[in-house]
Amino acid sequence: MQGLIEKELSCRDKILKPDFNSKTGRELLAYYLQTKFKQILAFDKKYPMPIFREVNPDFISRFSKRLINNPDKRFLISITGESAAGKSTICREISKVIEQLAMPVTILTTDNYFNDISAKIAQYGSFDKLRDSGYDVDAPSSFQLDILKGDLQDLADGLDIKCPMYLPNGTGVSMPKAIDVRSSKIIIVEGIATMYEDVKDVFDIKIYVETDDEIRKKWFIDRAVEERNQDLQNANKHWDYIMQAGEKYVKPYRREADMVINGKADLKYFAQILEYIHTITNNFQ
Repeated sequence: MQGLIEKELSCRDKILKPDFNSKTGRELLAYYLQTKFKQILAFDKKYPMPIFREVNPDFISRFSKRLINNPDKRFLISITGESAAGKSTICREISKVIEQLAMPVTILTTDNYFNDISAKIAQYGSFDKLRDSGYDVDAPSSFQLDILKGDLQDLADGLDIKCPMYLPNGTGVSMPKAIDVRSSKIIIVEGIATMYEDVKDVFDIKIYVETDDEIRKKWFIDRAVEERNQDLQNANKHWDYIMQAGEKYVKPYRREADMVINGKADLKYFAQILEYIHTITNNFQ
């Protein structure tokens, strides 16, 4: 991929920068991006560990129409997948590349839209006891989906928002309008709630991150024990819940994703793909 980046930068036969304010200019850009994205997919297929597992056949043409017909609206990209599939890791890598390339991107997590369950936790004594009582943590009803959808629509229209902040400390506290979120040209939203009904159709691109269960379990247990100070027994108990919730609430939406990517992909290679996309969209004559 680094070779493609260098080839693109050194190419003397570059196209003139299209006039993005005209439909003809946007059509030219859409055709150009279609060609380049197909080039990325062809390269990826030959890579030792490809990042793209599946791509929806009509994605490229649908995305191109969106680019041509509604250029002023912000681009909303969702990243979903089962717990410990690598969503947050991929978002951190995106953030790192964004910082290096000064790209106009905002990253938001739907974990901040969990309901406030502090009263329930106080009633049962702890988050774990509440979960063991049958409270379904990952169910759509456990999220503030109406607020999430409204915030996403505002961001898509170019409006900055203040999103909730859910405290990941076991208290179940959700603080309303606690985090300032800027409406950048590209907005990436990570979390399982991005594919729930009434929310998923807001997005222009839907990405599903997939990782084998054995690897996911290792990542999940390590994170629970080392980062969240859970004992091993409770971490394994929560993993059992995560597996059931994933089958029920996350996997059914895999078929609706525009692309399925490998959560165990080489992050350096992934960063190079992002850099290449940035290069081809900014390397006009």
